[in-house]
Amino acid sequence: MPAGSRKQLAHDICRLHLLRGMQRLRRAVCDSLRLSWFPSMRLSIHALLDYLIEDEADILLQIEAAADAASQHVIDGGITASTTLRPAPVAAGIGQRSWARATGPFRAEYRATVEVERPSVDIAGLPATPHHALPGDAVPFLWPSRYCQSDQFTRFVADTFSALTDGARILAMADWIHTQLSYVPGSSDAGTSAADTFLSRKGICRDYAHLLISFARAAGIPARMVSAYAWALEPQDFHAVTEVWLDGGWHMIDATRMAPVEGLVPIIAGRDATDIAFMTIFGRGVLREQAVTVERLD
Repeated sequence: MPAGSRKQLAHDICRLHLLRGMQRLRRAVCDSLRLSWFPSMRLSIHALLDYLIEDEADILLQIEAAADAASQHVIDGGITASTTLRPAPVAAGIGQRSWARATGPFRAEYRATVEVERPSVDIAGLPATPHHALPGDAVPFLWPSRYCQSDQFTRFVADTFSALTDGARILAMADWIHTQLSYVPGSSDAGTSAADTFLSRKGICRDYAHLLISFARAAGIPARMVSAYAWALEPQDFHAVTEVWLDGGWHMIDATRMAPVEGLVPIIAGRDATDIAFMTIFGRGVLREQAVTVERLD
């Protein structure tokens, strides 16, 4: 066997042992906390973005599965584009970003194999973390943001969910949103906020997430928005869900209930849609083709 092949084989074996070690450690922690597990699954992910950039423009891409998310392991894959990409580290939270600069046809493609192993947690019994005990990176998610005007929902949340506290209160909020809103593609746009959605009672995944984030923050519980690939989502597309900080950690909730939590692959997290858009063109662009596919391999 050539030396290069032996080196690659040794590298692959080390990665496999590291992955198994991480899985054993996560299971040990969850077993100690008496948590159950969703069945692990291996997913194949493909995303394609094909745009026509009318004038030369900078482009920010956020389409790579988060390599630093606790409940998933990116086994292989990567992002390619019709122009040079420059990685842009995320200052806080999870995820990766890439910068590109293009004019005319622009095409970016992401392929990866990801193993997801997420503990099954009933958050109803989880306590909220006192504000003075919150870690620094959770504190910014207490405050209102561009699309999540939590200060406008303080009275509503206090009146509607006063009988419950902590995780049970969050679940009641998610139930309210799921029953009161209608999922209507095309009913919102890039400017639609949580306040708009509350009044119209309709929206898409980002609107459901914005409203749940606003409710949670109005109750004093940190909440952030997460873009994700979603197994079993129909039709296939980028998805948006909510994470709330309870009992010392982030816990994922999908108020749309359109995809199983165990099949969600986080991409990036932020305050609201401003931070997690899969593609931001600092200029003008025209969509030519866009596709997302998530398939289970095991």
